[in-house]
Amino acid sequence: MSYVLGYIVADGCISFSKDRKKHPYFLNITSADREHLSKIRKVIGSEHKIGIKPSGQLRGYAFQLQIRNPVITQDLINLGIFPRKTYTLRSVKVSKRYFPDFVRGFFDGDGSVYIYNVNNTPQIKASFVNSSLPFISCLNQQLCTALGIPLKTIQKSKGVGKNLPLYSICFYIEDCKKLTKFMYRGGPNIYLERKYKVFNQWRSIKRRHYIKRNYPSKVGWSLNRKYYAEKKA
Repeated sequence: MSYVLGYIVADGCISFSKDRKKHPYFLNITSADREHLSKIRKVIGSEHKIGIKPSGQLRGYAFQLQIRNPVITQDLINLGIFPRKTYTLRSVKVSKRYFPDFVRGFFDGDGSVYIYNVNNTPQIKASFVNSSLPFISCLNQQLCTALGIPLKTIQKSKGVGKNLPLYSICFYIEDCKKLTKFMYRGGPNIYLERKYKVFNQWRSIKRRHYIKRNYPSKVGWSLNRKYYAEKKA
């Protein structure tokens, strides 16, 4: 359920319906992956229908699950998920024991991971993004403390749609290794397969011809090139 809570923070919301005075709130969860949304529905214990909604994605639609249940919506509000989440999200109450599951759920909704090359040397980058600065700041503090690493720099970028800025934190190489171990510890039974495969692919890559040096990350590679050039000369 902590995983589902994290996923709702990313790709869910509590909506308000004026035509229902007794139970005006309902939960809406969206996913591009119908099979994954079915797994979430099973965890919740719901039999509600999975529908289709227009989306800004390449294929033009996404899948959604709508649940009108006052117990669920009130529990979410108590945990910090309010209507108009984009503007009201701050911190979310999650116990330390289940925090890895919450992080994994949020990552599967609003996270990304990919492998790329710098100077023919493979790199891996994982990131979390959200439009709420208070939330991403709180996540940054809690997650980096749990991983035993320094706080990440929060990066700001221009959002789309509602013209809201987006805030992100990024993890590379060794920090990614710690993040992977943290999120998938104990062999969880629910996660997004395509993102997990990227982490697995990274485990099989041998990073040859790379010597880590204590240079700032943004200029490290150019300084490394200079170092090797001088060494060869």
